[in-house]
Amino acid sequence: TMEVDMDALIALRASVNEAQGTKTSVNDYVIKACAHALIEVPACNSSWTDEHVRQYERADISIAVNTDRGLITPIVFGADTKNIIEIAGNVRELASRAKQGKLKPDEFIGGTFTVSNLGMFGLKQFSAIINQPQACILAIGATSQTAAPNEGRDAAERPFVAKSSMLVSLSADHRVVDGAVGAQWLQSFKRHMENPILLLL
Repeated sequence: TMEVDMDALIALRASVNEAQGTKTSVNDYVIKACAHALIEVPACNSSWTDEHVRQYERADISIAVNTDRGLITPIVFGADTKNIIEIAGNVRELASRAKQGKLKPDEFIGGTFTVSNLGMFGLKQFSAIINQPQACILAIGATSQTAAPNEGRDAAERPFVAKSSMLVSLSADHRVVDGAVGAQWLQSFKRHMENPILLLL
């Protein structure tokens, strides 16, 4: 589990939404940050079989969607090659068709990594079950505000400031990804989330 500072991303998201005239969600940026981290730490972009470990070149991100028929995981293919607006459009369309039961099997069977976001239900932290044969799944909690020491020039007048953060927890199949590699992946994810301009490059 790692804490991610969300202030810069929230500000960037507001600017993107205003400039584009379209809505992007925090989850869209999470997907993009996952894709970047998977390219940087490719061991986490893997799956396990009895014969071998398969490592993927593309980041095909499965997103957990709750439907009347249960949980389904539609896939944003090649998330590492798509921009935020493209990912946002993909997610909206996939989630809508998932809830209508109109997805084709090849749109939800497969994927190289899964994101499960329960922040909208108010959960701060949880552990997600790995979507086999994938090696990893990331659980996203709600963004919340806390008081933090003010490190700015006005610290004497305002010793504390409000800080937005969220907790993310990585579950990993240790046959493929051990704790040290998982920690490296989380560090990469955190760096991209806290420097969100990297997600637009």
